[in-house]
Amino acid sequence: MIYDSPITGNKSKSTYSQLKEKVSKFAGSLDNLGIKKGDRVIIYMPMIPEAVIAMLACGRIGAIHSVVFGGFAANELASRIDDSKAKIILSASCGYEPGRTIEYKPLLKKAIELAKHKIEKCIIYQRKDFKVDLDKNEIDWDDAIKNAKPVECVQMNANDYAYILYTSGTTGVPKGIVRDIGGHIVALKWTMKNIY
Repeated sequence: MIYDSPITGNKSKSTYSQLKEKVSKFAGSLDNLGIKKGDRVIIYMPMIPEAVIAMLACGRIGAIHSVVFGGFAANELASRIDDSKAKIILSASCGYEPGRTIEYKPLLKKAIELAKHKIEKCIIYQRKDFKVDLDKNEIDWDDAIKNAKPVECVQMNANDYAYILYTSGTTGVPKGIVRDIGGHIVALKWTMKNIY
């Protein structure tokens, strides 16, 4: 995995083996928090390597993830919390856009207040130059993985759910579209052959 941020100038590379190690350890931290196969997890993060690690870690333990664009307004995040009935949110202290910093914590806090479905925990990745104070239901990303043991992949059937993608919600309540394991693999293979 190659990370090259045009905004922060940060660059990093992970080999397959290094990425697998990070993913299986973060999957272990989710397992420690009671996240199991079939549980829903919202990923509300900027485009950083940890967002990829979070997605792959969910897949590794059979949790159904839903990526919500980082920086979406609180009400948009709240509607996705209510629909997915997520147990946990994985987020970051902030995101960077040209000329401005998007603070995720106030958006996240407001969304959790607005949502009827109550989130059990949040794991927050602290950006190097923008750390935030954490509330009692929030766990620092580094603390979450500190005592985690790497976990193996769970066995999944082709028709088990992999992730939920939401429509924009411009014409009403966002609609969750579920992609299953087999459908994802078939679409990925087709894409690699015909587009890349």
